[in-house]
Amino acid sequence: MTEIDPPPAQAERRSAVRHVQIDAHEHGQRLDKVLGRLLAGVPRSRIFRLIRRGEVRVNGRRASPELRLAAGDSVRLPPVREVAPDAPRRVPTGMIEVIERAIIHEDERLLVLDKPGGMAVHGGSGLSFGVIEALRASRPSQTLELAHRLDRDTSGLLLVAKRSSALRALHALLRDGSVQKSYLALVAGHWSLGHKRIDAPLRTDLRVGGERTVKVDAHGKNALTEFKLIEHYGARASLLEAIIHTGRTHQIRVHAAYCGHPVAGDAKYGDEAFNETLAALGLTRMFLHAHSLSFIWPDSGSEQSFSSPLPPQLRAVLDQLGAKRARAAARAKDATAPTAPRQRPARRR
Repeated sequence: MTEIDPPPAQAERRSAVRHVQIDAHEHGQRLDKVLGRLLAGVPRSRIFRLIRRGEVRVNGRRASPELRLAAGDSVRLPPVREVAPDAPRRVPTGMIEVIERAIIHEDERLLVLDKPGGMAVHGGSGLSFGVIEALRASRPSQTLELAHRLDRDTSGLLLVAKRSSALRALHALLRDGSVQKSYLALVAGHWSLGHKRIDAPLRTDLRVGGERTVKVDAHGKNALTEFKLIEHYGARASLLEAIIHTGRTHQIRVHAAYCGHPVAGDAKYGDEAFNETLAALGLTRMFLHAHSLSFIWPDSGSEQSFSSPLPPQLRAVLDQLGAKRARAAARAKDATAPTAPRQRPARRR
């Protein structure tokens, strides 16, 4: 990547207009990802606003955040207040320690984390820091990039690339559907649909009160989710495995609600009464967990497979539901048990 108009090096500044030429190492990467590196310290929400307003230009034209850049493209960067990439990150020490403990695998090109629920993967939308900022603060000499994302409230497996080549390979695998990702979701009601494939397009560009909202729409992008029943908890709830064949925003949550079985604890697409019932059992977050992930590196043919058990809080909710189901079954058995015949006292002769 070549800067045609490099700005003066300062820790914090109001930058001038810059024009950056994309090189072969950045070929095929999304515009928003590249801007995240070029505008270090600028919140993602601000970056998306710059793109929407047309202040960022690619080869002199407006572009979408999802645009894949090609080697030789010229990207115009507007003047913004930013923090230089080498400026110290003031990420809380406690957060860094949590993220480092969450790493379950590391090699020369990949980090795999078991992300805690309630932690964003990156800063923005009112949040100063996320997983990636904490990792970069902990490892300032390393190149670290998110290969994909999880909702803030979703826990489980998250891939972070340590090399640009690894990032490009993972993005290509994700685009081709060659990364197998499976989630565990507790949903409302008694699931009676068996092994169900939901092939329903999703519109992900909708805003309601300034907040992104996704819905099933014939004009949306293709989205395919496969649901498999794991366990019933009476008529109250069901535990499902959700396998996603596409990676749309909020895909599992919207498809589950579309089936009439919203995810437990989902404040946006869920059932309020059901959420209150589960909250009484100790559920304080959405019950969605990325529990398995596998793929094959295309260059070496090496298979990578990772798994993450349910966090203790979610397991405790299932234990509570299981205990309630057992008590209900016992009451039902007592109610249907035959009553022993009453014996008459013997007559005196």
